[in-house]
Amino acid sequence: MPIKPSAAHNIAKVLAEALPYIQRFHGKTMVIKYGGNAMVDEKLKRGFARDIVLMKLVGMNPVVVHGGGPQIGSVLEQVGKKTHFVDGMRVTDSETMDVVEMVLGGLVNKEIVNLINQHGGHAVGLTGKDGDLIHARKLTFQRHNPEMNAPEIVDIGHVGEVASIDPSIINMLVKGNFIPVIAPIGVGKDGQSYNINADLVAGKLAMTLQAEKLILLTNTAGVLDKEDNLLTGLKANRVEELIKDGTIHGGMLPKINCALDAVHSGVNSVQIIDGRVEHAVLLEVLTDAGVGTLIKR
Repeated sequence: MPIKPSAAHNIAKVLAEALPYIQRFHGKTMVIKYGGNAMVDEKLKRGFARDIVLMKLVGMNPVVVHGGGPQIGSVLEQVGKKTHFVDGMRVTDSETMDVVEMVLGGLVNKEIVNLINQHGGHAVGLTGKDGDLIHARKLTFQRHNPEMNAPEIVDIGHVGEVASIDPSIINMLVKGNFIPVIAPIGVGKDGQSYNINADLVAGKLAMTLQAEKLILLTNTAGVLDKEDNLLTGLKANRVEELIKDGTIHGGMLPKINCALDAVHSGVNSVQIIDGRVEHAVLLEVLTDAGVGTLIKR
């Protein structure tokens, strides 16, 4: 059945709009943190996989870092392991860490790899333990209590932060035309495994690779002003002003701090995008409109 002239015109317009972006980003590295609704909705999952494959086919180098908190919680519940949180952070003892490694490094990672490969890509799944990729250190967590003179140091177990990243294995895979898919698990000097926040891993990896872009998928439209209007095209100094006046607060702060660290460390731009929108990654990378907040150096 032939395409109607109006539909054909729209398709041609979209393709023409994408051309300068394809030219600009050819050969450039894009680190994408994959999480939220985009990881659990079947339609969004398939759309994300196609987006990543298309990026690779037109000459970009996507590197995917994924989370998996809800999936970890579900498996812990199935095996009868109670989950405890301290200020929103999961207390991770040795048994819980075993489940975290199984879920992130096994179930979730391999599902993403399989989806990308089903859509024509060549993905390889890794954790930070593979190829000595992510060196971790135990996260020192402080809880502020008004009744105490000094912050309380809380042991939350095998929760870590990035000490350093050795990108050798990533560079090797990218040169071999593979798409790395990374679970945010690192290893400490003590040989222990540590679960690390996926946003932090993605940010540190983008800095280490000197990526063109860091893309963070969220369950929100992006950064909003006090009237709930979407803000975009922000420079780092403007973002810092929005933090000071309280416009940016709460759960968005860790992502914003990750974005600021990235742009201050050489990443050209960070995009915080709405992962609830189908093909959000392509819309942000290859169109004029975009679907989130762009933060630039």
